[in-house]
Amino acid sequence: MSWLSIIIAGILTYFTRMTMIALINRDMLGDRIKAVLEYVPSAVFPAIIFPAIFINDYGSFVEINDPKIFGAIVAIIVGYFSKNIIATIITGLISYWFLIFVIFN
Repeated sequence: MSWLSIIIAGILTYFTRMTMIALINRDMLGDRIKAVLEYVPSAVFPAIIFPAIFINDYGSFVEINDPKIFGAIVAIIVGYFSKNIIATIITGLISYWFLIFVIFN
């Protein structure tokens, strides 16, 4: 029963979001709305990533010497200077992995 509920919820979610993409004509939207919608990924990405960095598996804040924080700092610096999201993600992950496997191990 729970798998059926999950599948039905996934299908409903997919179709409700897909209809907004498929049925709306881009020419209907004004230039101001298009300009505002360009900021949506930049606003949503930190809201997804920051809890993963600053909150541990038990729901409390991580300590200041956690490798995730140092990896995030490296990613922020690279993202600021490079303006490239792929380079930001890759350098953040590599620095985090380097810290947990080499330095903190």
